Amino acid sequence: MPWKTSTVVTERLRFVSRAARCPRGQFASLCREFGISEPTGYLWKSRALEGRDLFTAVQNRSRRPHHSPHRTPPELEGKVLALHDRTGWGAKKIAVLLEQEGEAMKVQCAHRILKRHGRVNARKGQAQATRRFERSRPNELVQMDFKGDFACGQGRCYPLSLQDDHSRFLLGLYPLTNQKGDSVQQSLIHCFESYGVPESLLFDHGAPWYSTTNSFGLTWLSVWLIRQGVRLVHSGVRHPQTQGKVERMHRAMVDWLSHHGRPRTHSGVSQCLAEFRQSYNWERPHEGIGMSFPSERYRPSTKEYDPAPKEWEYPEGAIIKQLDRCGQLNWHGKRFVCEALAGEQVQIEEIGDHLLIRYRHLCIRDIDLASDRTLPPVRSPKKAFKPPTSPKGCHDNQP
Repeated sequence: MPWKTSTVVTERLRFVSRAARCPRGQFASLCREFGISEPTGYLWKSRALEGRDLFTAVQNRSRRPHHSPHRTPPELEGKVLALHDRTGWGAKKIAVLLEQEGEAMKVQCAHRILKRHGRVNARKGQAQATRRFERSRPNELVQMDFKGDFACGQGRCYPLSLQDDHSRFLLGLYPLTNQKGDSVQQSLIHCFESYGVPESLLFDHGAPWYSTTNSFGLTWLSVWLIRQGVRLVHSGVRHPQTQGKVERMHRAMVDWLSHHGRPRTHSGVSQCLAEFRQSYNWERPHEGIGMSFPSERYRPSTKEYDPAPKEWEYPEGAIIKQLDRCGQLNWHGKRFVCEALAGEQVQIEEIGDHLLIRYRHLCIRDIDLASDRTLPPVRSPKKAFKPPTSPKGCHDNQP
């Protein structure tokens, strides 16, 4: 014969049933039989006598207080939910916005409100960076990158972003239809005309700003940037943490599109990204800069864009040659230098059996005259230099 199972409610029903018929003086022994104290026994007996429904009387009652003087007012709770529904932001940013409106609220309180109403989504934890860097002033370094691509109408959309490293100010967010150099150049011109030319640009080893055919990864686009006086900095290979700020911005952009809905047309995407940029720069508090706004920390560059920059002034008496349209040097026979420098002037310097070729301040090629081999650049021992300090994981391609 199997054992009978008994629930707490069943035991309470048995207890109150027997307690109602319990003779005087035997109530204590009845409580000991059921393994409860006498105050507990009297509690359940009184509830059974007061209630009309015996089964309901032995149920656990809510311990929620009848009055909560410290509970958030319903109108303020509704404001928290409205801010979340409009922006998709979490408790930290919502608390900052409420404080600006004169409503003081702790982050924990805002988080409990969002969680109570099902507005908190679990996000997979990500490893924190072990080392961070930040430029000391605006325009000292701008991070540039593509955010993948996604379907848009009959084609694809490739968002190109440019973000100031110091302030997190989003200089530009361009919904391009391709990743070609011409499209990127037009976006950069628009950015430079609006905010001036930055001191340096940080980007990865991808097209169209990097090439594997030469030691410095030069393309015609990166050469155009050098002529504007921009210092080129490439992130480490397979090291996206170097561009952590722009990667974090991309995550915020994806969250924005998910919250507001991704448009199906290119014009709709342009408008949506413009609204995100407005919010990101002027409305969204950033934890990385003390919950302030990027627009508060950013100032445009004082260096204006020059559509026709002057030619580089090489040292007086230096041997200057112009590369042909294929990027070759005609020096006792044609030798390949760099296709990205086609038509550019370079400096020739003979050191022993080696021919050093410089473009502006960069040593582009080292040609061994004895073997007629074109080698990667070798720095001249007579003009050695110390590379500047770059962020961890970066390769500075411009000494």
